[in-house]
Amino acid sequence: MEISTKPKKSRLTLYIIIALLLGIGFGFTLNKTYVFEDNKKLVAIDLIIEEINEKIRQTKDILIIEELELKKKDIAVERNTLLADRENKVEPFSLLADIFLRLIKMIVAPLVFSTLVVGVAKLGDIKSVGRIGGKTLLWFLGASFTSLLLGMLLVNLFEPGIAMHLPLPDAADDTGITKTGLSLKTFLYHVFPTSVIDSMARNEILQIVVFSVFFGVATAAIGEQGKIIVNVMDAFAHIILKVTGYVMYLAPLAVFGAMTAVIAKQGPGILKTYSIFIGEFYFALFLLWLLLSFAGYVVVGKRIGNLIKRLREPFLLAFSTSSSEAAFPKTMEELEKFGCKDKIVSFVLPLGYSFNLDGSMIYMTFASLFIAQSYGMDLPLATQFSMLLVLMLTSKGIAGVPRASLVVIAGTLATFNIPEAGLALLLGIDPLLDMGRSATNVLGNSVATAVVSKWENSLEDTSVISAEA
Repeated sequence: MEISTKPKKSRLTLYIIIALLLGIGFGFTLNKTYVFEDNKKLVAIDLIIEEINEKIRQTKDILIIEELELKKKDIAVERNTLLADRENKVEPFSLLADIFLRLIKMIVAPLVFSTLVVGVAKLGDIKSVGRIGGKTLLWFLGASFTSLLLGMLLVNLFEPGIAMHLPLPDAADDTGITKTGLSLKTFLYHVFPTSVIDSMARNEILQIVVFSVFFGVATAAIGEQGKIIVNVMDAFAHIILKVTGYVMYLAPLAVFGAMTAVIAKQGPGILKTYSIFIGEFYFALFLLWLLLSFAGYVVVGKRIGNLIKRLREPFLLAFSTSSSEAAFPKTMEELEKFGCKDKIVSFVLPLGYSFNLDGSMIYMTFASLFIAQSYGMDLPLATQFSMLLVLMLTSKGIAGVPRASLVVIAGTLATFNIPEAGLALLLGIDPLLDMGRSATNVLGNSVATAVVSKWENSLEDTSVISAEA
């Protein structure tokens, strides 16, 4: 079995890498030709808006300020038109990635439900679910706190907001991001579903997990009749995984389209302007990878290297599509091949997609404090720790929200009276940062699954099986 599947895996990885490189190259070509004039006009408009903002800050004459504000609104309309035109030009490439992601999202909800019901039912009783759930949440909280703390320490060390000397946006500017504040009601609504059908339609993973746990425990409790449901769900899960295999054939096209669209729009200029922030953030992600790998090594041992090697396809998918969700089915498959029992994988991995987004966590503190630094705000250490704790709570269960990290950051900025317009500094480079965040989320959840498997004595040594095969 292992021997027959290896060549396919290698070829798909190779095709994804080739598509990634082709997408970057073709994107730069489009940036310099097809959308060059649009980008040039947008840069000129941004400079004009910056000059108007500077004039508004310097003058105290109300009539002049009103005149400048009207002028800025007219220019903003022109800017939005240009953005829409540029988006239409690269839309054929964006569609390749969008269709792939839609197909993946089509798979995720039924896959989580079927595998989790089977996994929980096989655990046998509520005590086993509680024991494994407790260990899982303990690891998640530790990993989340470590990610947030590392982001806080590094942004204080590097001070990218001060070093970049970026012009500050108008405090009244609309970033287009709907904020979410610290609310127990909002959090609980993200946890408990009113309708499992609605939860599946919106891919609310945490709500699907809650329903699946109840369903799985009830299935185990009814005895022989429950075994029929377990067998049906098991067969259903295998069918969904087969569908996943078909969808994965489109992965290289999706990667090519996603990279072409991003590079065509952003171009090399955005990398140069924000090189300090991007470089320091990716260095922070590198340190987090080392910490997560070391933590996994402490529990799992030398096999953690084999796990990371197995995850190269999920990493590439998550990175190039900016979606850890896109890598979910493949990650589940690779974890089972690594030796994690299906009952542990189907329980821990879905839960991780709501509670253990380590890449997103480190970005939240890094970005929030970066914006504060850009405004020259000196936040005391106690305030920063308060921000860290707020982010620990507000980030849970929001994975299904579009641009979830920015949504949470917007709410956090409002909580600590930091101008939300500072998010405008990050909107342009967020797609580039989201790539690294998504790949890191895959690593964090995979290490968590392997660790819990080891704690439960449910981690098989597949290297022995492969050698015999």
